[in-house]
Amino acid sequence: MEIIKPGTNIPFTKYRHIAVILSTLVNLTVLALLFTRGPNLGVDFAGGTMVHLKFQQKVAIPEIRQALGQLGLDDSGIQDFGQDGSNEFLIRLEKTVQLGTLGEEIRRSLSSQFGPDRFEVRRIESVGPKVGKDLRQRGTWSVIAATIMMGVYIWVRFGFSFGAGFGLYFGAGAVIALIHDVLVTVGALLAAQYEFDLTIIAALLTIVGFSVNDTVVICDRIRENMRKSRRESLETIINTSINETLSRTILTTGTALMVLFALFFLGGGVIRPFAFALIVGFFSGVYSTIFIASPVILLWEKGKRKS
Repeated sequence: MEIIKPGTNIPFTKYRHIAVILSTLVNLTVLALLFTRGPNLGVDFAGGTMVHLKFQQKVAIPEIRQALGQLGLDDSGIQDFGQDGSNEFLIRLEKTVQLGTLGEEIRRSLSSQFGPDRFEVRRIESVGPKVGKDLRQRGTWSVIAATIMMGVYIWVRFGFSFGAGFGLYFGAGAVIALIHDVLVTVGALLAAQYEFDLTIIAALLTIVGFSVNDTVVICDRIRENMRKSRRESLETIINTSINETLSRTILTTGTALMVLFALFFLGGGVIRPFAFALIVGFFSGVYSTIFIASPVILLWEKGKRKS
């Protein structure tokens, strides 16, 4: 299926300077927010206890807080969860407690105020502070390691065809694009005020794998066209390669996004942050592959001219 007609020649590299400026501003903003405000860490990373409740009728947060006051939990954090009108709430406790005992105490207190059949304790999670810190560090390093290894893989793959120097530019372009995608996704999560937990780490790793796949496809086409069109400039070859693979990129990303939008709108509050991160990351992956990863290869041609 051809969405983009053969012979289409959109000059993508012509706009690379604007893309670099825009992406740099966005990434610096995200880094500034990370160092000043920091992410909203979930129970997995910050430690503590989280209780997920669903009520059969409309309930206000002060009513829930009043019921929990009998257990000495009136200072806990309570927030709406899920879609509007779903009557779902998350209770966040900074301390770690025994799950079985806490569950029974919460059921007893809520039953006395709302009735035993008017609510449901859907899940209770508890993580110690040391475990949360370890998970946070391991999750961060897993994303960093995956990004670097993707770049090394592309460097080695294309280095065999064009030499280690040229292959390095392919790998560097991929790493820069992946870092951009991760930062854009993190920034979107900060703006949407979603919590960072293990599901977000899984989403970031998925984005890294999905985004690098587009990069490999375009770089493969660049390699093929360089062999066929030796008289053409590298910039012309890159533009031609991006245009030739654009239909494939739109179809692959589009089908994935349809599933993700279904998850986001219909999957419920638990899966919504994961789907949101993937939606932002997949859009960013297409943008970075076209406007960041591929133009980095042009640095090789400029460096060759200078030498």
